[in-house]
Amino acid sequence: MSSLHIKNVKKSYAHIEILKEVNIDVDDGEFLVLLGPSGCGKSTLLNAIAGLEPVTSGEIIIDGLVVNDLEPSERDIAMVFQSYALYPTMSVRKNLTFGMKVRGVSKAEQENELKRVASILQLDKLLDRKPSQLSGGQRQRVAMGRAMVREPKIFLFDEPLSNLDAKLRTDMRAEIKKLHQRVKTTTVYVTHDQIEAMTLATKIVIMNGGVVQQIASPQEIYEKPNNLFVAKFIGSPQMNCVSGHLEMLNGKVMFVGSEDKVNPFRIDLGNVSDRIKQYVGKPIVIGFRPEWINVQAENQQLPGNFSAMVEVVEPTGSDNFVELNANAEPFMARLAPGLGNPGEKMHLSIDVNKILFFDAKTEERIQS
Repeated sequence: MSSLHIKNVKKSYAHIEILKEVNIDVDDGEFLVLLGPSGCGKSTLLNAIAGLEPVTSGEIIIDGLVVNDLEPSERDIAMVFQSYALYPTMSVRKNLTFGMKVRGVSKAEQENELKRVASILQLDKLLDRKPSQLSGGQRQRVAMGRAMVREPKIFLFDEPLSNLDAKLRTDMRAEIKKLHQRVKTTTVYVTHDQIEAMTLATKIVIMNGGVVQQIASPQEIYEKPNNLFVAKFIGSPQMNCVSGHLEMLNGKVMFVGSEDKVNPFRIDLGNVSDRIKQYVGKPIVIGFRPEWINVQAENQQLPGNFSAMVEVVEPTGSDNFVELNANAEPFMARLAPGLGNPGEKMHLSIDVNKILFFDAKTEERIQS
């Protein structure tokens, strides 16, 4: 196992800056996911780690060694691509052993590694087939196996599941997670799919516009996003983010929405910190996940309670995604099956202990 440190890395093409002062530390055995929208710089960063792209400035350090000037073959990394990149005329067996043969590995060692990897990835019965005779999931396992026979210091995955259908992606996510639990090799994985990131990662790096927005565990990023970009990017459905301001009413701190000027959305926030009270009279954004909304009895005057009209119901089997409108403020609630009918007025409550507060100007989360 090996560590990876990315220090002050910048990457520019002409006058266009793709990576801006990126700093990331990956410990031995961690599964790091680089997550962000298309064009955010995540694949460029992965290619820089692999040595396929030179960095403009900064250092890439593997196991304490600065590798900026090393060729990809000298970095002891293995990369799994989106396109599988298998040799179509070779059997699975030859695809798996070809790299070892080129490196001069003995036949006995080749056979031992072949057996080890084929057993882990359940390829034993497929060794004599050609890639054209395999399913997409099987081809991806062969691509992973070809990387594994090297026993590299670091695995690099570049959106390896994006070519697969939904069921295969789910199956392969489980395979990759099992693989990491078995071999515990340090892994850097690029994706734009937040479900992959949340289910696979021990640590997630959220990127946007070449800038690291947050580095944290999946749960921390979900519950305590650093800013509005992360809050909206993570979660399906995404976090409800409502603009407005705070005001004091009869000694209570109230959030007042901005959409309906005559009869605005109001909600009692309950006990808030002194830090949040400093925003009374100032623009602010509150954030809350759809599953933090619950159905309440009518006319309960408690913190977090509000009423809203149901506009659209999207049943998923295990949940109902309910689109709501409260005084012109749109929300999404994740409710139990059977709850919510279009046109119905619902009495709801937000868990005020979980509500997040963001500065409307900086879009950063207010540490309360």
